[in-house]
Amino acid sequence: MPPTDFRLLKQQERSNWVRLRTLMTLRWFAIIGQSAAIIVATRFYNIDIAVGSAALVVTIAVVANLVSYYTYPTNKRLSEFEATLWLIFDILQLSALLYLTGGLNNPFAMLILAPVTISATVLHIRSTVFLGLTAITLVTIVSRYKVPLLSEDGSELALPVLLQFGFWVALLISLVFLALYARQVTSEMNAMNEALLATQLALAREQKLTDLGGVVAATAHELGTPLATIKLVSSELKEELQDRPDLLEDAELIRSQADRCRDILQSMGRSGKDDLQVRFAPIETVIHEAAEPHLDRGKDVKFDVVPQEGASLTQPSIERRPEIIHGLRNLIQNAVDFSRTSVMVEMTWSEDRIVVRISDDGLGFPQSVIGRIGDPYVKRRRQSEDGARRPGYEGMGLGLFIAKTLLERSGATLKFSNSRRHGHASWTGQATGGAIVEVSWPRNMLETNQSTENAPLGQNQPIAIWP
Repeated sequence: MPPTDFRLLKQQERSNWVRLRTLMTLRWFAIIGQSAAIIVATRFYNIDIAVGSAALVVTIAVVANLVSYYTYPTNKRLSEFEATLWLIFDILQLSALLYLTGGLNNPFAMLILAPVTISATVLHIRSTVFLGLTAITLVTIVSRYKVPLLSEDGSELALPVLLQFGFWVALLISLVFLALYARQVTSEMNAMNEALLATQLALAREQKLTDLGGVVAATAHELGTPLATIKLVSSELKEELQDRPDLLEDAELIRSQADRCRDILQSMGRSGKDDLQVRFAPIETVIHEAAEPHLDRGKDVKFDVVPQEGASLTQPSIERRPEIIHGLRNLIQNAVDFSRTSVMVEMTWSEDRIVVRISDDGLGFPQSVIGRIGDPYVKRRRQSEDGARRPGYEGMGLGLFIAKTLLERSGATLKFSNSRRHGHASWTGQATGGAIVEVSWPRNMLETNQSTENAPLGQNQPIAIWP
């Protein structure tokens, strides 16, 4: 799925996150609380309140809930516009009740924060800003204009002017702070969920391609003998039909089509991935497979295989997992995209670790994001240069996150840094060069079990490509 389509899809899904029943339930709690507060204030504390008008405002909320209950299905999910209207209704209803019950002298004025906080967690920023400005305006109005609360002896119950001003300022600050805080936390949570979804889709796609490669490889293997037989028989027919030109042409056609079938199967199955015979491969073979799609893109991709001092000269044989291939392929793609002329892929191993180091000769990671590499939706800020290097490319900042997540799932540890051998000066005055990504695994996480390496492999199992 293209990045733009994925982003639009997620935005559309977010617009329908709010269930009408959720808002109705919260409103019932608010109605019960408002009714209880009015009863306690008038019956137990003998406070003079415009009970009729206050009861009318509470009744309006009751009617709204009843109409919603009988009009819409219980599983109704609100659109962006509908959710905004309902939250605006809640703010207006609560503001009207505050106006009738002393304005900011009423300690329950803090409940005005609830609708704005809800909006910040589930609605888009424009709706949250609109609701926040509405709440701020209404809080300011009821701080100046309200029906006073009167005690039993007729005296007004009111906070000192300074405290009323402080309460007003506190409400405004709380509205802004809680909205921003809830928005930030929810945005990070949503970004992580979407990034994990994209990671799962990428892994599922790689798994499907792996399985498909296995099917093609198995097909090529199983059809090898029948095609060879057809080719042999057609050759014999050609020799026997030399005096029959009309039939000789058919025999030649059969032979050429058999050759064509063989070539097609070989080209499709040359990297058959799930055949038991090639389930494990030397580390260099796996890295070459990951880099293969990016070897002919005009950049010089070099490979260097060197064991560490004291390690065996025999390359480790590792499992060809889809997450390893896809993760390394993504890292190599980034290196090729942002390099000037060349990319170096170094493979080394010790007695207990396997390390793959991918470096390029580009400008390296920007200093502004190098500490956050691997987080979802972290993009480079050199937009003009990146656009020139990757024409027509619109990234979502998910590439490195997906690669990091998939490789860490295989037991790897990733380190991101910049080379100091060439490049421009960073803000610290130090020369920075191309980007370096080092991927390191504990050897026992990837290497084949030596005790069973030479054991019989068994039969290739059927691969289910479609559910």
